[in-house]
Amino acid sequence: MHQHDTGSRDESHGGGIWVSSWTAFAAVMMIFGGAMAIFQGIAAIVKTDVFVVTRNYAYTFDLTGWGWIHLVLGVLVVLAGIALFRGAMWARITGIALAGLSMIANFLWLPYYPVWAIVLIAVDAFVIWALCIGARDARESRESRESQGARMP
Repeated sequence: MHQHDTGSRDESHGGGIWVSSWTAFAAVMMIFGGAMAIFQGIAAIVKTDVFVVTRNYAYTFDLTGWGWIHLVLGVLVVLAGIALFRGAMWARITGIALAGLSMIANFLWLPYYPVWAIVLIAVDAFVIWALCIGARDARESRESRESQGARMP
């Protein structure tokens, strides 16, 4: 039976040159989501009159403060997304943590820009899923290669 290998390498210990397809997907989505958060933050800092705030919402925060939070979080998410291309385990863990923080920040951002916040929450959910499934797939692939190597003379 022929086993299909994606030609990717994802080493948990120090990171490899290549990453699994799910990790690459998560990295691209993190860079995309981080860039959107950066634009969101800049828009909130520069032009606070662009956003319409819902009255009597349970979470009321200063829009400029939220802009800075999204800007800093967006930069960190982009940097973690870039680091994921190396396949390092610390980048995977950091990516999951930052995607979780981004989901919380976008949930609290709902009264200011609901559609954008929901889209970024969905992107962050896909990132967390891809990073978790990518770790499992990489481990299974590595175990499979090791068992095949043990059988070969």
